[in-house]
Amino acid sequence: MPDATHGDIRTDLALETLEEIEVQTGASPPGILHEQYQAHPGVHISDVQVTTSEAVDRLKKPRGRYITIESRGLISRNLTLQAHISEALTGALQQLLPELQDEDPVLVVGLGNANATPDALGPRTTNLTLVTRHLREHVPEDLAGTLRPVAALAPGVLGTTGMETEEVIRGILARVEVSALVVVDALAARTTRRLFGTVQVTDSGIQPGAGIANDRPPINAESAGVPVVAVGVPTVVHAVTIAAEAVSTLAQRKGTPQDSPDEVSRTLRPLLGDMVVTLKEVDLTVREAAQVIARGVNAALQPEWDEDTIAEIMA
Repeated sequence: MPDATHGDIRTDLALETLEEIEVQTGASPPGILHEQYQAHPGVHISDVQVTTSEAVDRLKKPRGRYITIESRGLISRNLTLQAHISEALTGALQQLLPELQDEDPVLVVGLGNANATPDALGPRTTNLTLVTRHLREHVPEDLAGTLRPVAALAPGVLGTTGMETEEVIRGILARVEVSALVVVDALAARTTRRLFGTVQVTDSGIQPGAGIANDRPPINAESAGVPVVAVGVPTVVHAVTIAAEAVSTLAQRKGTPQDSPDEVSRTLRPLLGDMVVTLKEVDLTVREAAQVIARGVNAALQPEWDEDTIAEIMA
């Protein structure tokens, strides 16, 4: 299913699409439940549930639950906020993953191109994931029972492997038994304030590349045969979005009439095309985002182990 657009600007974030609908209509569409709360100071949670086929059609998102964690901790490099983001992510994953026993194996998949920094969030996260599938028979018996088998995979992208990511994952699952997938990917946002300011967690799976009009086969429970929880952080925003926001801000300051965002987008699209933009400090920010995501994933998959113990095992 294509991801939602604002005019011709796409977004991977369900919350952005819902906010636009709520601005236009003054309410959430029927079949969508929307709850908001503060998890920690500086960490805001939006919990959106898409429950009906009518809501799916309106939001242009698959049926499921979308938990969005919003914080400036990555942009500001605030270590306290980053720790709170990881904690909120752990909680979201534990809510969306199926009920698992300690021995139930999980596969963590890092989508994206490791050689393209804005797209490297997934592979960098798998590098920091506590991989234990091969360790259970080598640790003391009293510890093995609390150590979940976890495997990690960075399958690359079609342009470098010649294989669709979904094909690679299905091939792995044909040989390796897992109870659930956690898929991590870089996303595209519609607004600049969400660039590295949002973590989306959803049990609806993911369609790689949808936010930049490069739709690949979806990775979800139907294609994988097991529950899939997707984690994503917006690392790029469309150049048309930035230009439209600048035009709107300038019009507000001058007190002049404002064109609609769709009109601005249509005017600027021939000049900017499908260009997407990221931060100047993207390498550092992606690295820290991967650390935050991996910390949350590790804690969710190994709930009996504290952060210091996980760090010691990975050292």
